[in-house]
Amino acid sequence: MTRDASVVDERRSPAGDTPRGLDVAAFGAVGLSVATTVLIGLLGPSAMVPRLPGPSWQPPYSLEAHPGAHLAIALGAVAIVLGGLGLAAALRSRWRPDPRRLLYAGCAVAGLLAFLPPSGSADHLNYAAYGRLVTLGQDPYAITPAALPGDPVTGAVEEWAGVTSVYGPVATAVQALASFVGGDSVRLTVFAMAVVNAAAFIGTALLLHRFARGNADLQRRAALLWTVNPLMIYHLAAGMHVDTLAIACMVAALTVRGAASGLLLGVGIGVKLNAGLVALGPAWELRRSPGRLAVVAGTATATVVAIYAVAGPHVLDQVSAASRKVSLATPWQLVKVGLQSLFGPGAYSAWIQIGSLLLMACLAWLVLRAPGSAGSAGSQPAGTAPAVAAAMVVAWLFAAPYALPWYDGLAFALLALASWPALEAFMVARVVVLSLGYLPAREALRPDDLLWTKTLLRETVVPWTLLALTAALAWWAARAGRRARRRPASAAPRP
Repeated sequence: MTRDASVVDERRSPAGDTPRGLDVAAFGAVGLSVATTVLIGLLGPSAMVPRLPGPSWQPPYSLEAHPGAHLAIALGAVAIVLGGLGLAAALRSRWRPDPRRLLYAGCAVAGLLAFLPPSGSADHLNYAAYGRLVTLGQDPYAITPAALPGDPVTGAVEEWAGVTSVYGPVATAVQALASFVGGDSVRLTVFAMAVVNAAAFIGTALLLHRFARGNADLQRRAALLWTVNPLMIYHLAAGMHVDTLAIACMVAALTVRGAASGLLLGVGIGVKLNAGLVALGPAWELRRSPGRLAVVAGTATATVVAIYAVAGPHVLDQVSAASRKVSLATPWQLVKVGLQSLFGPGAYSAWIQIGSLLLMACLAWLVLRAPGSAGSAGSQPAGTAPAVAAAMVVAWLFAAPYALPWYDGLAFALLALASWPALEAFMVARVVVLSLGYLPAREALRPDDLLWTKTLLRETVVPWTLLALTAALAWWAARAGRRARRRPASAAPRP
């Protein structure tokens, strides 16, 4: 699972050390997007930033400016649009800024955001509540936060108070540790989780930088896809979603060998079950080395069994229920509406589950049959663990009935390992569209005159746009696969 740093793509235009006007605009947009994300948190409680009960002297800190809902949501839209446009242009830029500067800048921003209140959603309030339940001797997989409405921490949950935890036991352990540190203070509990989140984000950045050592171009691309990626900073560094911890484990698993890789895969699955798709990458790469495959698979399996056995089989109850849900912004919402009109409520679940699995298998097969694209721009050769894992995760994201924009972070981290330009473009477009559909992600804080952002944008425009994007991905992959099979052996990229 190592990178050949000597690979270069001769088809690319020569890069330069002096930025052109378009380069300045691209990186400037990235910087402005990141600055806007920081500003959202700095301004304090708003439609984008939940209030954190607790003593004001405790971190995280803000100006407590209480900006209006329209301003806060507009800032979120600016951060997303500027970030998407800037990132797309920066990934195609010929300018060669020092990758270490990008690394330091992204890590500094992630560290700063740990001291600002999380923004974008209220999921961190759920995390704090689940950790609080553990410290109170309750089971967050059996008891909901609503069962303790008078508690200062569980009572702060906004929209999911009646739902048990859907996260893995490792995530719950981190949440419980944060609750132990924070006690009755939501503010301090969230800060403790934010420190772990920032460490995971920065750790992932350092791992990606080290993985591409010896090749500044690949380090620069990895930094753009993760460390200074304004969309990942918006969702994972500022949004503080538990996905960051799972991603750190999976990236680490792909950068080591043997039992250590299996252990990290198991821990990542212990954070979030669907992260297990990454394990298909090492499994495919090691398929011709039965001994090494047995070590990695055996260690990963033992780790997962041990983690979930300690928590109990009921840990998967909410995961099973969630697997049958359809989020409003996916193309499957359109299918759900159609099936309900034909067969009545509830009749759609099994058909959509089957359809999504078939679509995922089809997309993965098409993408993996396009090896020429995976071998460009100094990427990992097709068939290596990062490339296979990236293809599988991208296929899952495009095919899943239930998807939220921060789920895409796993794909960006894997693409930073595999460097797959065509897939990168599809993912940038996807996360921008999906992110705009969740402005704000807090339903109760949406002004009445912005209800169209849900009824029109999230429920109609975004699903149709993602459907078109999915069709475009399948078309591109099929076309690239046909071209690769017709290409003479002498024209194939050098290994």
